Order: sequence, then C-alpha cells, then structure tokens
Amino acid sequence: MIKFLVISILFMSSAWAQSLDRIIAVVNDEVLLESELHDMESTIKQQLRQRQAAMPPADIFRTQVLERLILQKLQIQTAAKTGIRLSDDAVNTALRQIANTNNLTLSEFRDVLERDGFDYEIFRESIRHDMIISRLHKKQVSDKIIVSKREIDDFLATQQAQGGLQDSYHLLHILISVPQAASPEEVQSARKRLDTVQSLLGDGANFAEVASGYSDGQNALEGGDIGWRAQGELPSLFAKVVPTMAVSEISDVIRSGSGFHLIKLVDKKSQEEHMVKQTSASHILIKTNELVSDEDAKGKLAQLRDRVSRGENFSELARAHSDDTVSALRGGSLGWTTTGAMVPEFEEEMNKLDSNQMSEPFESRFGWHLIMLHERREQNMADEFKRSKARELIHSRKSAEEIDAWLRALRDEAYVEYRDL
Repeated sequence: MIKFLVISILFMSSAWAQSLDRIIAVVNDEVLLESELHDMESTIKQQLRQRQAAMPPADIFRTQVLERLILQKLQIQTAAKTGIRLSDDAVNTALRQIANTNNLTLSEFRDVLERDGFDYEIFRESIRHDMIISRLHKKQVSDKIIVSKREIDDFLATQQAQGGLQDSYHLLHILISVPQAASPEEVQSARKRLDTVQSLLGDGANFAEVASGYSDGQNALEGGDIGWRAQGELPSLFAKVVPTMAVSEISDVIRSGSGFHLIKLVDKKSQEEHMVKQTSASHILIKTNELVSDEDAKGKLAQLRDRVSRGENFSELARAHSDDTVSALRGGSLGWTTTGAMVPEFEEEMNKLDSNQMSEPFESRFGWHLIMLHERREQNMADEFKRSKARELIHSRKSAEEIDAWLRALRDEAYVEYRDL
C-alpha cells in the first residue's frame, strides 16, 4: 500500500511538474515549451549582464527571445530534414577547444561557467545548436556562393578608387521590419514604430538601448551591435553610406525589402599595412627507402654540403641529386615562400639561417634536407594576398546577405501558432 502511494505521489508530482512546463508556441509540427524559453532568457540575461548591456523591457525582451527561439527551432528542424547530424564527440571537441582558448581544462571550464551563473548542460546544448546551424548555413547558402574572377577584379578596382582596403567600421543597427508583400496597414504600422525610434534617438536616447527595445534585427538583444566590419564586408545596402559617416553619426533611414534601417557608426579605424614575410631558398631532398637508410641520406647530404663549401654550385648539385623532382628542375629553388607555407620542421631550420647560409642536414616527414637560404624580404599587400582577401570579403558579404534572405523566407513559410505567454 505504501509503495503504491509513493508511486502515485511521484506520478502526480511528475504530472504537476509537466503541467507547469506549458506549451508557448507550435512551430510546424513541434512544440516550444516554456522551460526552453526560460533557459534561453536566462542565458541571454547573463550575457547581457557580463557585457553590462542595457536590458530591454521585460515584455519586449520575452518577445525577442521567443522569436530567436522560433528561428532556432526552424533551423534545427531544417537541419534534421537535410541529414545534418552532430555527434557528442564533435560537441566535446568544440568545448575542449573553447576551454583551451581560455587556458582551462574542460573540467575547469565547466566550473567557471557554473560560477558565472551558466548551466553547463544548457550551454553545451547551445553549442550543439550553434554548430548544427553553422553547418546548415554552409550547406544551404555559403557553399553555393560563387565568387568570380570578374567580381574580384571589380572589387579591387572599386577599393583602389576609394583608397584601398584600409578602413574598418564598428556599427550598431536598428531594423524595423516590413513583411514581404506587406499591406498598406502593415507598412503604416512599421512607419509609426520608425517614427517612435527616430523621436527617441532625436531626444538623445542611447542607440543600443533603443535597438534592444525596438529593433527586429538578429542582433537586437546585443544592442544592435553587428561588430567590426571591413569595408569590403559591409552589406551592399550600407556600402555607400557608411564610408561617408562620421564617428557617432546616425544614418538617415535606409529602405530595403526587409524594412527600414538605421545605423550608427561607433568607431572607425585604418588597418595596419599587411606585411608578408617571404624567404627565397633552395633545397636538396634525399628520401629514405628500403635501399637508402637515414644514415645514408644524412651522409650523402653531408658530402654535398662539403662540395658546396669548397665552391661547387648548389643549384647544379640539386639538379643532379635532389629527390624533389619539381624543385630539382629549378636547381632546387623553392621560390619565394611565405611564413607557414612549409612543414614546421623545415621552416624551423630555415628560420635559423642568414642570407647565403647553408643548413646542416636535417630530417622532416618527407626525408632529409639541405637548405641554402638566399634572401629574406617583407612584401606589403602582395597581389596574391589582396585577391585572396578580396575573395574572402566578397564571399562573406554575399553569404551574410543570402543567409538573411534565406532566414526571412524560412520564417515566412513556417507554421507558427502562439499560445498565451
């Protein structure tokens, strides 16, 4: 009888606890529970406190977090449908990397999180979601973006005309969204919210606090902060406006298909010149095999080194003896190489040398080497780097714009039913 009562009480307690975890929204064929909303609210509140950021009014904050949670749920659903999975090992590896970055073990990192008020399991799940969503964006959008040679040429020509790739901008952003195919009433409602925002800013209100309370942008809860953007990374919508703004200036209203935008230029800086360290060197490689031992390879290189020291030409010896068939055709020349281009053990030995100095024989994963260092130099903004950087910036900008459009379409096409909050 006692056992039955205990079981009944436990069942009733469980049922009572579940009844408290109300359904607050239905997203397609899944429910959102109040506990999920509470967990995300707690995490974001803690993040805002750590950044000493302004907290929006409670009702607005709850609505913004709910919309973020709905969008997250939609993306996780899409990822599952497209076969994106993430193992526990992958999540654990990511957590260890975060811990290592902070010079902590995983156990120490967990203790720090919990001391700072974060629930470790909730944090772990948020990392899983972030990784899944990142892979989803890559698969659905980023991997499909092509940057053509013509785009790179045009980009570099434009940047050259504007003074190069020097400037970066720290921006805050407010978006008053307008639905696609909006009715006149919806547009009028958005304009009224815009008028309220402009009035508050005109009276001297803090831009970040207004963004937290009114913006529909993805960074609203961060005070509209979209961080530092290099000139080439600016959204196309802002690309012509931002470079003309003064620090602390708020832009005029910028209209787009997604709504009305306001941006504030928090700060501006010129990037340092990009100096690329390069080394000109030649080498002779002797590979080991069943017939050539380590001692044989090392001894042969020692003999070749002695011959060079006595006046023979390094290039001619490389052509005749090096097992690196590609560089041997060039007299052992590796051309101009940048830092990090060679395997670490090779680069470590090369960095010990002065101009026109020859190394002792040494071993790498490819065999035994003898290096002759010719010259070192620093190149400012090599053409290869500029084109690589341009490709990266164009891809980043196009990705951001396409992901934003993809998210809007995902949200517009979803079935979302709100329950009472």
